This record gives sequence, C-alpha cells and structure tokens, in this order.
Amino acid sequence: MAQFFQAKPNKSKQLSAKLSLSVTQLDHLGAGIAQHQGKVVFIPGVLPGETATVQFVEQKKSYAKAKLIAIDLASADRVKPHCPHYHQCGGCDLQHMDINAQRDHKQAALVDLISKLSSAEAIDADIIAKPIVGDAWHYRRRARLATLFDKNTRRLQLGFRAGNSNKIVSIEQCPVLAESLSALITPLAVNLNQLKAKSSLGHVELTQADNGNFAVLRVTKVLPASDIRWLTGFAEKHQLHFLLQDDEGQLTQLYPLLQADDEVTLPYYHLAQESVRCSFTPGNFVQINEVINQAMVDQAIKWLEPQAGERILDLFCGVGNFSLPLALKAAEVIAVEGVPEMVQQAKQNAVDNQLDNVSFYHADLSADLSTQTWLGKIDKLLLDPARAGAFESLQWLQKMQPKKVVYVSCNPASLARDSSVLLANGYQITQVGLVDMFPQTHHIEAMVLFELQ
Repeated sequence: MAQFFQAKPNKSKQLSAKLSLSVTQLDHLGAGIAQHQGKVVFIPGVLPGETATVQFVEQKKSYAKAKLIAIDLASADRVKPHCPHYHQCGGCDLQHMDINAQRDHKQAALVDLISKLSSAEAIDADIIAKPIVGDAWHYRRRARLATLFDKNTRRLQLGFRAGNSNKIVSIEQCPVLAESLSALITPLAVNLNQLKAKSSLGHVELTQADNGNFAVLRVTKVLPASDIRWLTGFAEKHQLHFLLQDDEGQLTQLYPLLQADDEVTLPYYHLAQESVRCSFTPGNFVQINEVINQAMVDQAIKWLEPQAGERILDLFCGVGNFSLPLALKAAEVIAVEGVPEMVQQAKQNAVDNQLDNVSFYHADLSADLSTQTWLGKIDKLLLDPARAGAFESLQWLQKMQPKKVVYVSCNPASLARDSSVLLANGYQITQVGLVDMFPQTHHIEAMVLFELQ
C-alpha cells in the first residue's frame, strides 16, 4: 500500500486563542512589548500603557509574535492615523502615536541601544543633544511608487507595497510626501493607464528638487510614439521634468525638450545657506527630508569644528552632502564613496561649486583599504554609512587617528556595534542626538560625536 507524505502543521505559526495583554514598552522597531507565561510578546500597533486583545501568530521558545485584535484600554498618546491607507500601506507604522511621544520613544530607544550594545557606560543627560526635528507631515522630497499590471482587468496599479508583502496598495495621496508630489499621484495613475505599453512600465520615482519636480518612469521596452506624446503632454500640463529610464539605467528626457547637444537635466538641492548646490542623478541616494538634512549637516560641521589646514575624511560621502559644505571651511576634505556614478557626480559638484580643496575617491569601504592612497593620518572623520554600518572601515582607526569622529546612522543597532570599536580604541561619546528624519515611522536616524581621550 502506497504511503504519501503529509506535512505536519507548523505549531509555531498556528493562531492561538484570543487573550488580553498589558503593553509595557516599545522595541526600537516600534512594536509593543508584553509578557505572557515567561515569554516576551511583540505586538505591532500598540502603545505602552495599553491593554489589548491579541492573537499569537508565531511562538518560539523565548518569545512570541502577536497581531492586534482590539484596543481594550487606550494610551493618552494614541491618535487617529491621518492617512486613509495606514492599515494597508507598509510605510508609516507609527501614525497611531502622537508625534511628540514618537520622538520621546526614539530618543530613549537610541540612548538605550547605544548603552547596552556598545557596552558603554550609562549615557549622561548632559551629552544628549537636542533632537533635530521638523514637520511631521509632507516632509518627504522623494518617493518610489511601485506598479503592477493586472492582466485580467488590464489596469495598472500605482502605489506602495503593503507591510511585509509584495502586494501593491493603490494610493490616491500620501500625507508624508511633499504636497506637490502627493497631488501628482492620482492624475499620474490615470495618465499611465492611457498608455498602450502600460504592461511594460516599472516603478515611478518622484522627486521635489530646488529646480522643480521630477518624475522618472522605468520602462522595459521602447514606448510607441503615441505614448511618448501622451506623457509629454502630461509633463507639460503639470510643469514636470519627465524622464524615462531603461534596463541599462540610461535616462531619456521627454520634457522639457532638449536641444541636440543638451544633457539630461539633473535635480539639485542647496546646502550651507544656499552656498552649495548639490546635483544628483535620479536613483542615487540623497536624504529624503530636506529640512532635517540641512540641520543635520549644520550640526555635523558644528561638532567637527573644521579648521583651516586640517585634513578631514568623509566616508560613504554620496554626492558630497557633507563633504562639500565641509570644504567651505577651508579644510582639506577627502571623500570616499562605493558607488562609481555617485563619485563622478560628486566630482562634478565640486567643480560646479568651485571647490578645489575636496578630493573624491571610489573604494569598496567593506574591503581591504590598506593600498588606498587616501588612507592615512587625518584630523577628523565623518561617517554616514548605509544600514549595515561602518564596522570594516573602523578597523583602520589606528592608521587614521582622528581626534574627532561624527557618526551619522540610520540603524541604531549597527551604530551601537560600531560604537564598541571606537570605545575600544580610546574614544569617548561626547554628544548623542536623535535626528527625526522619518516622522510617523519607527525608523531612527542618529548622530554621535566621539572624541579621542
């Protein structure tokens, strides 16, 4: 008699009975924490001080994850989410929390993580910098909207991805996106659905720059002439720089129309009280919150105190966000980035700003740097790495020996880990502060000043 394999149910993924739990705090990812039968329970969507009816969705030996069924006793910090897409969109996961309470939580989470994970002594109140904050809404100057073509309905969806899913949530507006960009979403979706080649469209990147609004549409094949005319008319109506990007990353500008020898118009923003113009190619990384970025650059310069004759190293420099303003202070700036195209743009930005005391280099900052000509004794160091942090780069501290280090981080966990390296090399934390780059979300941006003792 044949026997057939039958998978056993995964008990760790089975739903439990509903139960009521009291929430004591939030973790650094914004989930509520409760206790149940000796286990830590993580519950998205709840706040400290609340009692909630929940249901386990995953159980492990020492912890469990639960989904929120109902709030039984609400916190005074609970507010009604402003966005109609809040419960579907995977973006702004703290909209149910008062903005001041969000910032208090992020500041406390930042200090707690650095204290615990870096093995540092307790962070003294007098070294905690005033948080850098700005508007709670319409702060994003850039967003990438996903597309999905439904073969059955022949309709193209335009929106953001749902939380922990590839599903596209169609949106009509976004209250954290710059108002001029948010207003484009609905007419853009209508426009794209008029195209013959709508099944060949990829994501759309919207950017608000100092020289206007930009839209970059990813295309997987050449569009017919009728589609080009349609898109050009839309761009002209909305006074929008409109570009197409192909599979090779090449950009074609549809509007404004270019003359034969003209180059594609790049978006740019200003820094240092309009003294520096920083251009970037669509798709390259730039900070999405203009006001906060300006304040963050100003604080980095204040903390580093660049002086004429000093040698300052800027690692993970991008297109020159920190290094160009630093060069205005008459110091020699060496700036290094891992993306070749961004290095080329940074070099051009230095030329455009007539700065000859900043040098840009390309290097893999997670690799062996011993043969790099720029590596050597410096006076000060600035780091602005991606979420993975700067652990490998910091292995060269003994060769660099900076007196001051400003570390800008979008991931408190890697910041805390890297802090251990700095502390082990004789540095002390003298300033630590929250940078509220992403209001309404759990994401924590931070700045820390280390000084060699």
